[in-house]
Amino acid sequence: MSKSPNKLIRFWQELKRRKTGKVIVAYAATAFILLQLADILTPALSLPSWTTTLVTLLLALGFPVGVIFSWVFDITPEGIKKTESLEVSESKEIVTKPARRIFRTSNIIIAALIIVVGILAYPKIFKRDTLEKLRSSGERISVAVMPFQNMTNDTTWDVWQDGVQNELINNLTNSEEFKVKQAESINDAIQSKGLTSYASITPSIANGISQKLDADIFIIGTLKHAGTTIRVNAQLIDSKSKEVFKSFQIEDVYKEERIFKLVDSLSGEIKNFLILSKLKQEQSHEVQTTISTNSPDAYRYFFHGRNTFRKENYSAARNFFSQALAIDSNFAVAIIYISTSYWNQGIYDQSKKWCTKAYEKKGQMPIIQKLYTNWLFASNFETPHEEIIYLSEILDIDDQLQMPYFLLGNAYNDFYQYDKAIPEYEKALEINKKLDMKPPWIYNYSDLGKAYHKTGKYKKEKRLYKKAEQDFPNDPVLIYRQAILAFTHRDSVTANKYVDKYLSVRRDNTDPEASIMTGLADLYSDGGILNKSEESYRKALSLQPENPDRLNNLAWFLIDKDRNIIEGLELIEKALELSPDSYYMLDTKGWGLYKQEKYQEALRFLQKSDSLKPIYNHEVYLHLEAAKKAVAGLKQ
Repeated sequence: MSKSPNKLIRFWQELKRRKTGKVIVAYAATAFILLQLADILTPALSLPSWTTTLVTLLLALGFPVGVIFSWVFDITPEGIKKTESLEVSESKEIVTKPARRIFRTSNIIIAALIIVVGILAYPKIFKRDTLEKLRSSGERISVAVMPFQNMTNDTTWDVWQDGVQNELINNLTNSEEFKVKQAESINDAIQSKGLTSYASITPSIANGISQKLDADIFIIGTLKHAGTTIRVNAQLIDSKSKEVFKSFQIEDVYKEERIFKLVDSLSGEIKNFLILSKLKQEQSHEVQTTISTNSPDAYRYFFHGRNTFRKENYSAARNFFSQALAIDSNFAVAIIYISTSYWNQGIYDQSKKWCTKAYEKKGQMPIIQKLYTNWLFASNFETPHEEIIYLSEILDIDDQLQMPYFLLGNAYNDFYQYDKAIPEYEKALEINKKLDMKPPWIYNYSDLGKAYHKTGKYKKEKRLYKKAEQDFPNDPVLIYRQAILAFTHRDSVTANKYVDKYLSVRRDNTDPEASIMTGLADLYSDGGILNKSEESYRKALSLQPENPDRLNNLAWFLIDKDRNIIEGLELIEKALELSPDSYYMLDTKGWGLYKQEKYQEALRFLQKSDSLKPIYNHEVYLHLEAAKKAVAGLKQ
């Protein structure tokens, strides 16, 4: 027992003697600096998104090499030599001392590295989101506007040093967002410092004046002249940290009467920047990453639309998105949402029209928006294969966005690849949980629950619905899935309770009775209660006997479940008389003929269905492939 402490002491002494600790500190500091450089240069030089990962991996691999090298070798004035054993070193210690110059140099290098790390880390740790903290404090931002410096070499513009200041103060004062210091108190503070010329107002002096007036932010700027152009420059600066939030530059024709237009533009940009900062702070990282507009009003309309969209009131949502576009015609994400709202309703011609509008603006978009537009194009004109590619590219750039994971899950679901869909859906929920945010809508739960159900993960499915009940109580989509799970477990008592609840909620929502009966029929069908499913499909048809969709629903059920293929084909004939170019009704007819082993005729209808389908449909694809294979077998 007594020898263990001695070994530890000797090991610690060896670490100090071999300077391994210094190497570890120096390596860590250098690695941090290199990672920061990689983080900065990767987007700036358009390097691949995995560049930072590669640098991290190389640095991690190099760490043990560096530690071992420092233990075995030593850097001396004579060069790199193998480190002497402790006994040899101690015998020489009396005769000669370590080279102090090398020791001092290594200390200086390490100190310099630590200082650089501190400089890089400081804004990330202490200055992060300074403006957002101001905006989230619940109080109005206090702003001090300094007189603008005349740097035009034309003294006739001196009057506008105070003039621009006064106009900005007046414009900003009209906004409820700000508490603006008036020119009198600012200029009194300037005079109290004994300044006789506005040219003497440096950013440091302006900062002192701003702090004296208890202003959160100060604005300092210049008037410049270049050829036939007058240019107004301004900076928005934090009074405490001296951090420059944003720089502004406005230009116009070099005429005094144009100055009011310049100031109006400048004050508008400043107001929009500060208000947008508040609006963005209220949203998630995902929203801040994907939404871009310079108009607070457009921003507000967009979020009204997005919230309405999540309630599946797509018509009202489009109205909000359209108002956002009326303010900012380049607000690409609003166009994407309009297209998606039509897509969700099955109005594919309008979805494609708006998708094309977004696609035409792709060149003006940031990379994330561009990739979302590519995804939208794929969903309208290509296949889930392409959707998966574009969504994966988004996640290569930012893997903390929940929406691409959710959409990836949908893409895999479209291929019936439920095992691949599950981890994508789970990751989307994981991100929402980490951010302590409720998922955007019920489908984050129900689509994952369906994937669990299809792969036999019933316990996970049940736990998921318990959590979903907390976020989306009484949601008919959730109740639908819960009823199916109960039927699967042969728990008819619980299942019937959910059925009654499903009917009650949908009737409270004033949904059409025929639509409710169709939903109930789908529920029974998915739950394996086929007699009640058929009964409900027939009731829905009795309520709307001339509705082609009701005819198709019953026809499809009778054919696909092998209940009554002949009746199913009779019903689909009536439906096709009303909607002769409906791709999904043609698919129903083709599938019925396939079930009757009339493969040549089935192939003809399924090919027509495939040619008329507005978007990719995996079920139509599988039916067509089955018919092709059957026909090929006949020929053989």
